[in-house]
Amino acid sequence: MLKRKAEERIRDWIEGSKKALLVSGARQVGKTYSIRKCLTEVGCNYLEINLIEQPELIPVFERSMSVDDLRVNLSAATGYSFAKGESILFIDEIQEVKDIVTRIKFWVDEGSFRYILSGSLLGIELKGLRSAPVGYLEEIKMYPLDFEEFLIASSVNEDVLEHLRRCFEESKPVGELIHDKIMKHFHRYLVVGGMPDAVREYVESGDISKVTIIQQNIRELYKLDFTKYEAEDKKLMIISVYETMPSQLLKQNRRFNYADIKKGLRFEKLESSFLWLTSAGVVIPTYNATEPRASLSQNQKSSLLKLYSSDVGLLTASYGNALRTKILVADDKVNLGGIYENAVAQELNTHGFQSWFYNSHKNGELDFVIEEDNEVVPIEVKSGKDYYVHSAIPKAINNPEYEINKAYVFTNYDVETDGKIVYLPVYMAMFINDDTILPVLDPII
Repeated sequence: MLKRKAEERIRDWIEGSKKALLVSGARQVGKTYSIRKCLTEVGCNYLEINLIEQPELIPVFERSMSVDDLRVNLSAATGYSFAKGESILFIDEIQEVKDIVTRIKFWVDEGSFRYILSGSLLGIELKGLRSAPVGYLEEIKMYPLDFEEFLIASSVNEDVLEHLRRCFEESKPVGELIHDKIMKHFHRYLVVGGMPDAVREYVESGDISKVTIIQQNIRELYKLDFTKYEAEDKKLMIISVYETMPSQLLKQNRRFNYADIKKGLRFEKLESSFLWLTSAGVVIPTYNATEPRASLSQNQKSSLLKLYSSDVGLLTASYGNALRTKILVADDKVNLGGIYENAVAQELNTHGFQSWFYNSHKNGELDFVIEEDNEVVPIEVKSGKDYYVHSAIPKAINNPEYEINKAYVFTNYDVETDGKIVYLPVYMAMFINDDTILPVLDPII
């Protein structure tokens, strides 16, 4: 059984919140499974409705003008007996009823029952969902398993994880034995990724060919969703962007080249496709920052970007068996720079960071730049032995205008420090979290 970090937050909601709960995320990231698991483990009295599998119930939601209508109509349709003050209504695939969130305020305010809403980002009216009054709806975003969750699924015990965490926090070496073991897990993660069905198959059978079939099916499901939910004139463009992304990450600078889709194509023609895929949770965009200084969002140049897969396993599944085999055996003759970058981008995204990259003819390129603890932190990702070669980081650190106090270089090797530069094993990206605490302000009198 997979352990997901989001489940702790779902249990917290079950045990205390009176708001409605929205659990969002791309298809196949485990939303339904985790919600059902938490409701069952806590012993909740609940009714689960899936609006794709039970389309005959859609009119019940569309035509119920009150909570009493909803209770009577659902009871008649399902045979479920609602218990006032106890029942939880879990509505899955809510994108099938477009105005469902406009009613959530009245359902919650009425107070008889509690509500969990879930659905893929594909087709959900995100603006409508998040414009619901703050007092009535809270959201939990789910992603593919991050590397720490993958290690737990792979039976790496908590003592080892705590040792790794302590080494990260104290910038001290892990030790050869543990480091080598975790690097093997990391290379497997690059192939298996974090989609729950793929991880479950890997844990149960270890058969990568079966894992690959699951991943290929997910990729095809995504492409089918693109054609189902997107306007006709955008379908082929979105599929082209998605299918071109893996080859872009094999290039030296990883930047998305619009001409690879069509000669002369410009950013303006693709912008809506990038935004749509991002909202769907299928890709992670990393835009160019013209300077590595706060605030990075104010220095963003949107027409220059790198595009990463939301799951590194789905990415490597597109490359074929030969490359995946070389990843598993840690063949050092293969350049895995783009794949390593994707794994780091995935961790940053899952842990709440927006990331940028920086490039200058004079100063070189920084693979990622993030804001951590209210400071700008450059990140370089090195998959080879020459991990000390990174001229852009010293130049950024030595520029007093940027006020950079720390930089990370992710490598295949154990922890080292050199002044403001911290060299970390690439798997330690799992410990970088956005824990920024904003101040609590006194009222202005």
